[in-house]
Amino acid sequence: MTSLHAMRGANFWSRRPVTRMDIAVGAYDDINSADAPGFTEMLVATMPGLEEHRCSIGERGGFIVRLERGTYAAHIIEHVALELQIMIGHEVGFGRTRGGDVDGEFTIVFEHAHETVGLRAGGLALEIVQRAFAGTLGPVDYATAELAALAQNADVPSLQQHVLCGITGGSGRAEIRDELVRRGFGNGELIVDVSPAYLLQAGLPYSRSDIAIVHDAALTDVPERYRDEERAQRLVATVADAVDRGGIVVVPAKEWEVQDLVRDAGCRVAIFAPDADITRRDRKVARAAAYCDGGRIVIETRKGAADGGALHDDAPPGAQAAAALAAFTLHELHPHLGEAGAAVATSQGS
Repeated sequence: MTSLHAMRGANFWSRRPVTRMDIAVGAYDDINSADAPGFTEMLVATMPGLEEHRCSIGERGGFIVRLERGTYAAHIIEHVALELQIMIGHEVGFGRTRGGDVDGEFTIVFEHAHETVGLRAGGLALEIVQRAFAGTLGPVDYATAELAALAQNADVPSLQQHVLCGITGGSGRAEIRDELVRRGFGNGELIVDVSPAYLLQAGLPYSRSDIAIVHDAALTDVPERYRDEERAQRLVATVADAVDRGGIVVVPAKEWEVQDLVRDAGCRVAIFAPDADITRRDRKVARAAAYCDGGRIVIETRKGAADGGALHDDAPPGAQAAAALAAFTLHELHPHLGEAGAAVATSQGS
């Protein structure tokens, strides 16, 4: 085991609280359950509830089929960690096992109903699977007794923090926050800058935000595999999971995959661009748009266009446009916050 921690808020893997365990598999990288004589029979006899795990097969007994065909240690640990919790009455079912951040490692993620129980279930599952491969696995009553005892203790309180705005992206986060402060927000209301690296390792540090901003999906502070376009887009879109359904997430123009992920989370999209290059496809889905033109920020809504202020040299134009659009949206939600008339000179032309 190379790392073990709990994620309490929405995260890359799930909107539910999960335990993440990273393991270096060593020689187990070349050994699967079908290679070890009697492995499946021993494990299922000890933990018969594994028969209920559907796994990727999609039906009862699916995980047993995977064991018989041959599956690997990390994937088995995921299911054993879940089953240990189920054996003490916790209703959990979500799990994922993927290649780790470096060669020879795997990342195991599984749901927990009690944080301390989840963490300990991961460690116990690792030991149980090692013993099963060694052919020395016996009853696991000691493990379930320990977990049941831990479950009697008070759980770590769930996240309750409500913030005004969460910001993520590979760059521009600090500049966007500074722009929002310059526009009168952040005086007692929390504006949270969440780096992609933090988001990946710990999930969101708050439970709810009025709006969220994604500056970009060009990530540099996460392991190489999470810089892959699809994974990076999914990671930054996590901020939408804390916004109420129907709420607004500010997203770059032309980041259509991120826009789709935000809408899948039940949120509406507002888009920004550092220039006037906003496509018809962007406008089709956007609730509002902000772009830079002629040294000023233009904010478009279905009611017309508004002046979002002059550009300055202390922040990139895109960050300024994103902040102006966020300020406009926040002022609509909370007219008493921020500058009066966050965007002015409204015209009724389309």
